[in-house]
Amino acid sequence: MSVPVPTPDAPFGYDPQGRPYSDKSKVVAGVLQLFLGGLGIGRFYVGSVGVGVAQLLTCGGLGIWALIDAILFFTSNDRTDKQGRVLRG
Repeated sequence: MSVPVPTPDAPFGYDPQGRPYSDKSKVVAGVLQLFLGGLGIGRFYVGSVGVGVAQLLTCGGLGIWALIDAILFFTSNDRTDKQGRVLRG
């Protein structure tokens, strides 16, 4: 298995499935969502403005939606940013 090589269109390299990595981190998104999820900050960070506004208006689904979202950011390997690039681990 070869190591992903950065290119101009994917400066952070590619994941094993050949998808480009994002400049955003899933750990940062998860921490933001865990502590500021009631404001939708984790979603704003990855570029999901619509979901971020919905979380802001519902206080993160009274905290439940924000907590579940934070767990999914930490555990999922398929979370993407606004451009569809996979979040770095």
